[in-house]
Amino acid sequence: MINIKSVSHRYTDAHQISFKDWQINSSEQWLLLGGSGSGKTTLLHILSGILKPSAGEVQINGTSIYSLSSKSLDQFRGRNIGIIFQRSHLIKSLDITENLIIAQNFAGLPQDLKRISEVLESLGLYQKKHAYPNALSQGQLQRVSIARAVINKPALLIADEPTSSLDDNNAAIVLDLLQQQSGLNQSTLVVATHDKRVKDAFQHTYTLS
Repeated sequence: MINIKSVSHRYTDAHQISFKDWQINSSEQWLLLGGSGSGKTTLLHILSGILKPSAGEVQINGTSIYSLSSKSLDQFRGRNIGIIFQRSHLIKSLDITENLIIAQNFAGLPQDLKRISEVLESLGLYQKKHAYPNALSQGQLQRVSIARAVINKPALLIADEPTSSLDDNNAAIVLDLLQQQSGLNQSTLVVATHDKRVKDAFQHTYTLS
């Protein structure tokens, strides 16, 4: 489903990070573990189509993503990759439903209000569908970020440090939500973190030294 092969990225002549080959099968759940400076963010950006590696190949569902044109890659990412950032990055002037419609439009997909209601219901947010971001709690904003990431039923769901600023109880809740949504949407899940509290929740771990 996902393959990275012979991937490396060169920042300067003296600074290059190489990554061991990685194969991820459909619907698997993986932990991407690494400390500060290990290249975790770089690999995350390479996997999500944001940063083209200096060498190597990244395939998602048989598509070599960096062989696509910039426009085609944007559309492919919108349809096939859902990303949950540490901050929500919602458009504050739009309500929650409108933010999710934007995610559908960005992927070149038709507006699907039924799908939006279904996702919000699954995350306990249906009653907030017309609320604006500034009216939501931090926990609700995080769930909206998950909703936006899964709205287009992506093949790959990526979460960047989703638990780093949370206490143990809320970290467990967010992890449970991510794994539930991965299962509901039949998405492969990759959680990137340096938070070792989450290690026991995953069978598969890719570790950067």
